[in-house]
Amino acid sequence: MGRGKIEIKLIENPTNRQVTYSKRRNGIFKKAHELSVLCDAKVSLIMFSKNNKMHEYISPGLSTKKIIDQYQKTLGDIDLWHSHYEKMLENLKKLKDINNKLRRQIRNRIGEGSLDMDDMSFQQLRTLEEDMVSAIAKIRERKFHVIRTRTETCRKKVSSNCGQSHNNNVAFVISLTNDCWC
Repeated sequence: MGRGKIEIKLIENPTNRQVTYSKRRNGIFKKAHELSVLCDAKVSLIMFSKNNKMHEYISPGLSTKKIIDQYQKTLGDIDLWHSHYEKMLENLKKLKDINNKLRRQIRNRIGEGSLDMDDMSFQQLRTLEEDMVSAIAKIRERKFHVIRTRTETCRKKVSSNCGQSHNNNVAFVISLTNDCWC
């Protein structure tokens, strides 16, 4: 008794659709393998599920790149890799330009860009000076914050040990001074 013919349309139930996809995917991979073994054919099968999960079958001893290269050679007039290569070169050029610009800015900020500074306009030099003044202010503010924090820490240590004898306090203050500022 044979199987009944089914209507080919989208399966509405997602669970049933996934089960059918898995079974039919395995079936088509089995057929691809049989074709490869029985007929010594070069077979490559690539499938993407609805969730963009990739499944592939490639004949033993081959790679997807080899199959695509042979496909490209057979067609002759299209180059699948060239356009991708050109895009990568263009992206590389943009990244190199950005990198050079950032390196130049760093050299200017640390004062090593004297050759670059010769080419700068008055407004660019003024902006650079303002950036440096702002950076110095931030550094100074951070330095004073660290000093205040260390001073407070030392004061708390000294005040917590005030109950000890005078000799112990003197030795403790000397050790705290060395700990805090060294």
